[in-house]
Amino acid sequence: MNAVPLVVLVGPMGVGKSTVGRLLAERLGVGYRDSDEDIVAEQGRTIAEIFVDEGEPAFRAIEKQAVLRALAEHDGVLALGGGAILDADTRASLAGRRVVYLSMDVEEAVKRTGLNAARPLLAVNPRKQWRELMQARRHLYEGLATAVVPTDGRTPEEVTQAALDALELKNA
Repeated sequence: MNAVPLVVLVGPMGVGKSTVGRLLAERLGVGYRDSDEDIVAEQGRTIAEIFVDEGEPAFRAIEKQAVLRALAEHDGVLALGGGAILDADTRASLAGRRVVYLSMDVEEAVKRTGLNAARPLLAVNPRKQWRELMQARRHLYEGLATAVVPTDGRTPEEVTQAALDALELKNA
């Protein structure tokens, strides 16, 4: 039987999926995995470099394989890259799983990421591009989510507890 992640975290870049994912895994006594970290390790270069060298479509193809592999292999907490949910097969693979959508508004995104150029999709007019990304993605995140956990003005520990409460998961 395939492994099934206990919890999958989705949400926009900079929302805290990695930080909360690690805390959540620790609280639940399970492993943590990040599909973006898998891609960087496998490709031997950053996600920004893949975008620049090969373009977004090539990156999305690499990402899809990394996510499907992680979904099949990992049984702890899994964090997905912000755009992973754009792929229909990925969304289908997430159906029926415990998916937590970590949400935040644009002002929080500015504070957390600085909306800087290291984020390839936000290189020009970051606030406008972030709003457009979220307009395109929010319904996908919400459609997949077992629970939506707002992160605005909350510490990673508070977000972690809110996710545990929303999923009715107890500490291990």
